[in-house]
Amino acid sequence: MRVAALYDVHGMPWALEAVLAQVDADAIVFGGDFLGGPYPDETVELVQSLEATLIRGNADEADERFASLPLTVEFDGVTYCHATPTSNTPITTAITPDDDLRAMFGDSGTFVIGHTHHQFDRRVGELRVINAGSVGMAYESDVAAFWTLVDGGEPRFMRTPFDIDRAVAAIRASSWPGAEEFVAENLLVAVSRDEAVQHFESLR
Repeated sequence: MRVAALYDVHGMPWALEAVLAQVDADAIVFGGDFLGGPYPDETVELVQSLEATLIRGNADEADERFASLPLTVEFDGVTYCHATPTSNTPITTAITPDDDLRAMFGDSGTFVIGHTHHQFDRRVGELRVINAGSVGMAYESDVAAFWTLVDGGEPRFMRTPFDIDRAVAAIRASSWPGAEEFVAENLLVAVSRDEAVQHFESLR
């Protein structure tokens, strides 16, 4: 079974549209945080037009439509969750200590997460933690949409370009209060992966 794991869209329908044009999968999982960005209504409309499974991210909890979404879903023995199976706020990065991974996820199993917006594949004994990346707000030293195709339980990290100029123009034309800051910090420059990882680790 092929599962497209689309996480952390953050109100960026232009990035999501580009990804969906590439998706060839048996199932789509939206791993939380499709809200929390410049165009949430358009993003929700696009998400709801699909036959997809939704789980709850921390950015979605304030919206009554999505506050009751589950924290986890399972396909082919792989557990999909936003941050951990029991909470959508704990931080996991590419360099989180092995013992902390076990404390959050247990000693075994395969988990696909998001929340920290950078792709990685961590193995600690029988435990595997995969970060699918972020469709709409990637911290990958590259401005693009990042997602993961899980094929038979094995991840294939994906990178999809999108029309950045179109997104910038639309966001700047909106009435969203965070428009200029979002454009300046996420679209006109690429967020450094290494700096983001170090920052997240400092918050743990």
